[in-house]
Amino acid sequence: MLAKYSTYEETSYLLLYGELPTKEALEEFSTKMRRLRDLPKKVEDCLRELPPHPHPMDILKVAVSHAALYDPDRLRCCREGVMRKVIRIVSQIPTIIAYYHQTRSGQEIIPPDPELGHAANFLYMLHGKKPEEEEARIFDIALILHAEHGLNASTFAAMVTASTLSDINSAIVSAISALKGSLHGGANERVLKMLDEIGSLDKAEKYVLNALRVKRRVMGFGHRVYKTYDPRARILKEYAEYLSNKYNDRKYIEIGKKIEEVMIRELGKKGIFPNVDFYSGIVYHFLGIPRDLFTPVFAMARSVGWAAHVCEYTTNNRIFRPRAYYIGPEYVEYVPIEKRR
Repeated sequence: MLAKYSTYEETSYLLLYGELPTKEALEEFSTKMRRLRDLPKKVEDCLRELPPHPHPMDILKVAVSHAALYDPDRLRCCREGVMRKVIRIVSQIPTIIAYYHQTRSGQEIIPPDPELGHAANFLYMLHGKKPEEEEARIFDIALILHAEHGLNASTFAAMVTASTLSDINSAIVSAISALKGSLHGGANERVLKMLDEIGSLDKAEKYVLNALRVKRRVMGFGHRVYKTYDPRARILKEYAEYLSNKYNDRKYIEIGKKIEEVMIRELGKKGIFPNVDFYSGIVYHFLGIPRDLFTPVFAMARSVGWAAHVCEYTTNNRIFRPRAYYIGPEYVEYVPIEKRR
């Protein structure tokens, strides 16, 4: 229902405050997000000075950490102060990503447009022109679908850091660091790489069967939570199909649908179905988002989910301290170093 009727701003409010906003509350919240998009000048300068070709997630870590130094609420630990810091981080991450892309491309930085919503503004800053309303809405839906998804690795990393009573920026940087790992973020980028490797519809089935034969993973399939079709994937498949028709380029969607057909036929009984990553890369491709920015865009969407979990957990905080069970020998004699072999 959120994907059908809501916006990213409204979904963010719901996650942070635990209820849907009134019209007045949503207008106030959305206005606050728009006002907090701008980066401190020193953070802009930092982005210009960074190396041009690092992993974009490293750039995001540096910038979020750097921005914390200039946050006017950095010393405020009350709920109100933390919430302002959260909204500022969620609002600034799209600006960081777009600014980095502009600087590495040798282009002039495009400042945020306060008249545009969260999704539309990002596409505007990325491309230098206002997006079509329809495409801005599709991107908005993609952000909603990625905004929150339980206690995954990056969310848990944020919560562990926050449980030590560290600051919210550090918690978000921990989450970004976890998302950078190839087993968590970046799967949609690798889906497109796989589609390019296959190359044409007639090679898709053979590729999948060969991959299954040698036990090579087919990207975009399977989920630790879902043992049925990921509902987010159903929605994104619809928009991937729509954009493929709009741009008269059905190569990716046709190969993707064939892969889905073969995978469900071969592994559906084992609960292996498309996940959110399988069709999101095709959607981002048609929206003109560079592939190496897919994972930062994931972080852009998920930042509010990370923050919501942190705020909820730290309300009744207890530091995470898992027990470790030693399974080695019970007694080992100390041997002086001159007698060791």
